[in-house]
Amino acid sequence: MIDNRVALVTGGSRGIGRGISLELAKIGYAVLVNFNEDLDAADETRREIEQIGVPVECCQADVTARSHRDLLVEFTMERFGRIDLLVNNAGIAPKVRMDILETEEKTFDKILNTNLRAPYFLTQRVAREMIGLIESKAIDRAFIVNIASLRSYTAAKNYGEYCVSKAGLSMVTKLFAVRLAEFGINVYEISPGLIETDMTLVESVRDYYNAKLAAGMAPINRWGKPEEVGRAVAAIARGDFPFSTGMVLPTDGGFHLREL
Repeated sequence: MIDNRVALVTGGSRGIGRGISLELAKIGYAVLVNFNEDLDAADETRREIEQIGVPVECCQADVTARSHRDLLVEFTMERFGRIDLLVNNAGIAPKVRMDILETEEKTFDKILNTNLRAPYFLTQRVAREMIGLIESKAIDRAFIVNIASLRSYTAAKNYGEYCVSKAGLSMVTKLFAVRLAEFGINVYEISPGLIETDMTLVESVRDYYNAKLAAGMAPINRWGKPEEVGRAVAAIARGDFPFSTGMVLPTDGGFHLREL
C-alpha cells in the first residue's frame, strides 16, 4: 500500500475529468485515470500528473460493463493497495438532441446506462472496498463524489434523457450518503454549469450557450474551466467538509440562484 491517498477518477483523461485528476494530484493524491477509448488523452493526462510528482496509473475500462468495473477496482487495488476517493465523472450526452416526444429508446437506454446505472453499481463496488479498508484501519476515511449537472434540476425539452440521467445521479448521491455515513464515507455531488471542454467546443453547442450568456445567464456570467470543477473536488478530498454528506456543491457561476 502506498502512502498517498488514492483517487479513482472515471472518465479522467480529458475535459472535466482531466481537470479533476490534475487538481487532486496537486494536493498529493495518487490518481488512477480511467478512460474508455482515447488512449492518447489518457497518456497526456498521465504525463501531466507525473510532472506534478505523484503516482499515477491509467486503466482502460468501460464502466457500463460489470466485468470492466471489477477490473478497474482490482487494478487500482493491485497498483496502489487502497482507494480513498471515487469520482464518478464518466458520462455521455446524446449525439443528436431530440424533442422528448421523439426520443428513441435505444438512445435513452444508452445515456441512462452510462450516466446512471454505471456510477450506481461502481459506487456499490467501490464502497464495499472502502468499508473493508476502513474496518481494517488501512485508511481512516473515504469520499465519493458524483459529477452531476445543472441539468439534474433544469428541464430541457430536447435533452430529456440526459436530464433524467443526471437527476437520477443526484438521488444516487443521497442514497449512498445515508447508507455509508456510519462507515466514515462521505458522499457529495458536484453540479457543474457551462464548462469549456471538447464536448462544448462543437460550434452549434457553443453558439447556443454563448447566446444564453449574452442574455445574462448567470451572476458569474462566463464559461467555467475544468480546473474550477477540479478545485471543488479537491476541497472535498482534503476533508474540508467533515460534517457534511449528501451535499451539492454547484460550480455553475451562480446559475442555480433565483432572483426576483
